[in-house]
Amino acid sequence: MLKVTFFSHSVFLLDDGRYKVLIDPFFTGNPLSPVKADQVSADYILVTHAHGDHFGDALTIAKRCGATIIAPNELAVYCQSKGAKAHGMHIGGKRDFPFGRVRLTVALHGSGTVEDGRPIELGNPCGFLVHMGGKTLYHAGDTGLTRDMELISMCFLKGARLDLALLPIGDNFVMGPDDALFATKLLHPKQVVPMHYNTFAVITQDPQSFKKAVSENTDCLCQILEPGESLTLDDF
Repeated sequence: MLKVTFFSHSVFLLDDGRYKVLIDPFFTGNPLSPVKADQVSADYILVTHAHGDHFGDALTIAKRCGATIIAPNELAVYCQSKGAKAHGMHIGGKRDFPFGRVRLTVALHGSGTVEDGRPIELGNPCGFLVHMGGKTLYHAGDTGLTRDMELISMCFLKGARLDLALLPIGDNFVMGPDDALFATKLLHPKQVVPMHYNTFAVITQDPQSFKKAVSENTDCLCQILEPGESLTLDDF
């Protein structure tokens, strides 16, 4: 059983009843988040890249909870320099953790932050393929459409079907709905949840239109989660 809670933008909490894994914890400054950073706890924090709307409150939450941040190596080293526990990985690498297995996947985007007015590049962005609670989910991170997504079920899952895909649809910085639909076809998950939309005006989208397109063009179930809403993968 795996409970997946959406907190808006690209923020998700995975809970198998024993471990809590938080992904891209952008709470402070997020106009759609139903909770504040100090209301969320985690054992591990997955960060796809260093942009503020994904890296967000990772350091604050990690230090408060004693959580380990899992991120691309350059970003993980940066987190360690700020006093947080972190484990660095890189694209294509996989590792077993107490909660399950994590593999880093390709994401077409950037990864940097600004410190004291100075831009800092922090390696490559990534997506995450997570095996937890007997289920497998893919968090795409911020990315454009890439044929590499087809490898997830073809190679990494050895033909098994992905339980859940979390895909950005906001356009401008990431995939728009049309590209996300094509990504859904490449991934062929049992379920897909759209993310990274409507947080800011520049990424305004209608998730219902995306859901309709998915239902008309694939056999995947598209679920639209409101901020704070959860789904349980054991139910499907």
